[in-house]
Amino acid sequence: MPSVVSKQYSDDVSLLVLLLDTNPLFWSTTSITFSQFLSHVLAFLNAVLGLNQLNQVVVIATGYSSCDYIYDSSLTSNHGNLESNGTGMPALFGSLLKKLEEFVTKDEELSKEEVSEDRIPSCLLSGSLSMALCYIQRVFRSGHLHPQPRILCLQGSPDGPEQYVAVMNSIFSAQRLMVPIDSCYIGVQNSAFLQQASYITGGVHHTPKQLDGLFQYLTTIFATDLHSRGFVQLPKPIGVDFRASCFCHKKTIDMGYICSVCLSIFCEHHKKCSTCGSVFGQSKLDDASSVSDKKRKAPST
Repeated sequence: MPSVVSKQYSDDVSLLVLLLDTNPLFWSTTSITFSQFLSHVLAFLNAVLGLNQLNQVVVIATGYSSCDYIYDSSLTSNHGNLESNGTGMPALFGSLLKKLEEFVTKDEELSKEEVSEDRIPSCLLSGSLSMALCYIQRVFRSGHLHPQPRILCLQGSPDGPEQYVAVMNSIFSAQRLMVPIDSCYIGVQNSAFLQQASYITGGVHHTPKQLDGLFQYLTTIFATDLHSRGFVQLPKPIGVDFRASCFCHKKTIDMGYICSVCLSIFCEHHKKCSTCGSVFGQSKLDDASSVSDKKRKAPST
């Protein structure tokens, strides 16, 4: 495969793939409304497109049960038209707002059918990451000059442990493609998935303290192209949560059992791997506990 760098326009041209959290279960419990959040995001996208006329923006809506493309600036004939359409937003985002409204309505209907008490109200991050990487891969294989791609996750929903394998596969794929994953988490609890994604791929992870100034956080941190990041001081990761999720109960664990064949993770010892079918021997922890039990039961002489 030809080198990615040789096909780029220049160092300061960016392809930003934005993953937008539209999970209705999250936005019904947060302090900031979705319309306020969306106004910050649209202003940020407008700023990114204004930094360079060759910049491209792709927006993927990430809902509770589905995800879909809702905007692609490369398909807009005149993305330099910045006149307002009467709603206070640039005219170029008219199609984005229309497709977003249709997507949110459809996702709410699906969420009512699939919602359960046992499932964590997370968004479909694994699906949107896969769609973003597929789009970037198509750009790489197009044979034409392309901007430097990066992914930005705007998420507030908690992590879904059942998505651990799919999310990690996407993270390692992005690392192999040298595509950084930036993340801006606006939820109450921090996201271990986004922390690991930004750390592994060389992106930036940040949790804004004041959501009223979200636009300022987005423009000063995430609008910077990859070439310019070597000259500015960006937030450094203080502590990354590297905990994994078990394959049996989909729970986040600190210690567990790992299959030596397929590297599946389990919170309890099993006789057989549920992923690849390998037969496990007795664990050393079980051997140690059985030996200690025998010593306790041994009769005194």
